[in-house]
Amino acid sequence: MGKKDKNKKKGKGAEKTATKTEKKLSAKQKKELAAIGEESIEAIVAQIEKEEKARQKVVETVVSPPSRRSNFSFVSHPDKDELILFGGEYFNGQKTFVYNDLFFYNIPRNEWTVVKAPGGPAPVCGHQMVVTSINKGQLWVFGGEFTSATQSQFYHYRDLWVYHLHQKKWEKITAPGGPSARSGHRMVCLKKQIIVFGGFHDNLRDYKYFNDVYAFNLETYQWTKLDISGIAPPPRSGCNMVPLPDGKIAIFGGYSRTKLKKDVDKGQVHNDFYLLTPDKHDTTGTKWKFISSKQGGIKISPRCSMPITCAPNNKAYTFGGVFDVEENEEDLSGKFFNDLHCLDLEKLVWRTITLNKKSDKPKRRRKDKGEGENSDESGDEEDEMEVDEETAPKETTIADDGIFTVKIGPSTSTNGSVSSSAPLSQVTEFWPSPRMNCGMAIKRGILYIYGGMIEDGDKQLTLNDLYSLDLHKLDEWKTVIKDDLSQLEWFDSESEGEDESSGSEDESGSENEDESDMETD
Repeated sequence: MGKKDKNKKKGKGAEKTATKTEKKLSAKQKKELAAIGEESIEAIVAQIEKEEKARQKVVETVVSPPSRRSNFSFVSHPDKDELILFGGEYFNGQKTFVYNDLFFYNIPRNEWTVVKAPGGPAPVCGHQMVVTSINKGQLWVFGGEFTSATQSQFYHYRDLWVYHLHQKKWEKITAPGGPSARSGHRMVCLKKQIIVFGGFHDNLRDYKYFNDVYAFNLETYQWTKLDISGIAPPPRSGCNMVPLPDGKIAIFGGYSRTKLKKDVDKGQVHNDFYLLTPDKHDTTGTKWKFISSKQGGIKISPRCSMPITCAPNNKAYTFGGVFDVEENEEDLSGKFFNDLHCLDLEKLVWRTITLNKKSDKPKRRRKDKGEGENSDESGDEEDEMEVDEETAPKETTIADDGIFTVKIGPSTSTNGSVSSSAPLSQVTEFWPSPRMNCGMAIKRGILYIYGGMIEDGDKQLTLNDLYSLDLHKLDEWKTVIKDDLSQLEWFDSESEGEDESSGSEDESGSENEDESDMETD
């Protein structure tokens, strides 16, 4: 008994020490924030939420396309020919801007509308959003983070919101037992449940990655932490998660960091593949099992932060992503990609998507021996998407707006390493430039890619371009919105302390002037 009590006292002592340390660090941070004239991030978020609640009516405004951003959510409308974009962030080298604007892109009219509805969420990035046709359409948003302008503070959300598309109304769902505050997690809608996996929490003093799984019931509005057997994937964020036709969920890739020693940690890009399978004998819907699985087809090189979206034909598509290369304990460089891959959700087989080249030769007036009636046609959608690697075109160098040189072509040799521009004579076909954390959605067989971010040395180039690709034809990428990167503002660290920094505020604010005004309505 004495030994047990002694250990118990030690435990209490450790808790007290941790509490005291946290208080000291918090007090130190408050002094540092006061020195630079910045409020605590909790106060900033509380003030924004107060302003959002004060809004009394819905305001819809036709606007120019959204400003540059990454880490936003991008989905297709369940009923209309529209795409929906929410939130995101933009960093100009000195300041971070986080958004809570809700955009609707009308595809036939090529028109953007921003909707400001009463009582919506505060600005957020790194969140997840899924769409469902329940009750005339709903958007469900969970988690994410808010960053102070100086990036000296991070605030992670554990809020769950629903936007009722028909009523144009936000509703905050207060249901106990949900996931802890986090961002970088993944979320899918499966039958009448929302499933949340992974993510991370970082307060600049410590960080934690997650591999827990929660389900939110769309009928009862209740959270449940799933009881999962098997060997779970290591904790991670920025992975891919997609529902399968048989009721299972595929989880693959992602990124995590682990501490090696004090002030030294190591990042890891995961390249594993897991199936989350419901227990056949469970009637509660809470028992699942993780199974490590193999992937068929081509092997995608390790990467994270690439979007994935499902098509109605039991296919899922991914684009881009990044692989972080740690040159030493302090320097980190990223290898960015702009390849497009397709995952067969029934066979779990990967294929690289390449474009169908148009022949310059005139069509034959008669058939050659052994050819069929439709030899000049591409065939059905399946034939167009499933490209044989042996007959795929060789890797080709292309230039994008004279700024990036990227490699496109078969398998994983495609990458977006920034290098010197290629001569225009080498341009054979256009592909969107390499990027991470972009938005991707599919509507009526057309795949759309918007925004994202790429690094150029120490610069973070945030994009605001929009491209489309017909998945039936696979003939060419079409530019809906062109990005002029020569107009991108960037303030390096040398200018942070200069007098012109105040001017940069005005300049960066002018880019988003319309949005900023609407956010404070």
